[in-house]
Amino acid sequence: MNGQQALDTLGIREVNSGVYAGKWLRASGGLVPSHNPADESLIASVGQATAADYEQVVTNSQSTFHEWRMLPAPQRGEYVRRIGNALRDDKAALGALVSMEVGKIRAEGEGEVQEMIDIADFAVGLSRQLYGLTISSERPRHRMYEQWHPLGPVGVITSFNFPVAVWSWNAFIAAVCGDTLVWKPSHMAPLSAVAVQNIVHEVMAGTGFEGVFNLLVGPADPVGNLLVEDHRVPLISATGSVRMGATIGPKVAARLGRSLLELGGNNAIIVMDDADLDLTLRAALFAAVGTAGQRCTSLRRLIVHRDVSDRLAKALVDAYGQVSIGDPLQPGTLMGPLINADAVATAKAALDIALEQGGELLTGGRILDRPGHFFEPTLVKV
Repeated sequence: MNGQQALDTLGIREVNSGVYAGKWLRASGGLVPSHNPADESLIASVGQATAADYEQVVTNSQSTFHEWRMLPAPQRGEYVRRIGNALRDDKAALGALVSMEVGKIRAEGEGEVQEMIDIADFAVGLSRQLYGLTISSERPRHRMYEQWHPLGPVGVITSFNFPVAVWSWNAFIAAVCGDTLVWKPSHMAPLSAVAVQNIVHEVMAGTGFEGVFNLLVGPADPVGNLLVEDHRVPLISATGSVRMGATIGPKVAARLGRSLLELGGNNAIIVMDDADLDLTLRAALFAAVGTAGQRCTSLRRLIVHRDVSDRLAKALVDAYGQVSIGDPLQPGTLMGPLINADAVATAKAALDIALEQGGELLTGGRILDRPGHFFEPTLVKV
């Protein structure tokens, strides 16, 4: 499936609304363009929400919550099951769009959709396992029991590097628990969110529960700030940078809300002198090069015993030299582009700092002279 076929399958037009409140609404804000990071071409644009649009979405989500929470959990799970099946049908198309919009290779794009399918299956099972304890009482002929209650509208803020899977991890679990969702996706991956919302709409249309899953594409100011500070949204689940988390966490806490923060990492592998170096090589290569090193779980540091450091470094240099870099939709490509020009500049700046501090460049480190935002996988010995 090529890119245009994927767009057609998913209902992506030249200009799309980024506001959904039980139905697609006309977005009142300006357009945010989405460019393919592999060649910098315009894929399509999405209309952004304003403060007035935000109010419509949250109000609708809140009113739907009062009906949705009363539906038996297994019935809520049935809707999630249908969404999971719809994702199965559109796995290739949605995976291709993820590749186009954020630069993941096709296997990673489709793998991300598979994660959505898997969590849907998990949530369906969970809908019949929302147990509570039964507790003995000191009073004759009395027992106490524990019952869990849904929270309300849940705000989900997602990052570009997992533009659809992270939403599903939150949305499907929250939905079977009786919560409704307000999704603010990354402005760097709005089309993937619109495509998912189209799929969900096809499943939920005509059920009376169209307002369970809602969408707000918009900037941090005003949309993000309104969501984070809204007392009607008792839980904010946000994925992004540590800086973002340090901003969101205190704001949610100040209103006694709850937050789930999945933030950036500075991950390392420690390699001892008795380690299996073949296994280490494969693990390090995938961890460092996958998603062009833009995952929160990406490998940044290898701390290696001096007795095996030279052997491992040589093996890594050889492996890095065999990584095929290019269009993520093309067969054989193992690494796509970074998300945008800012990401390339950040990578180059980090390399410059490492070299200034005495690091030795073993391989990579070049900005590729071609359209797109490509930066060679890089290995520095410190």
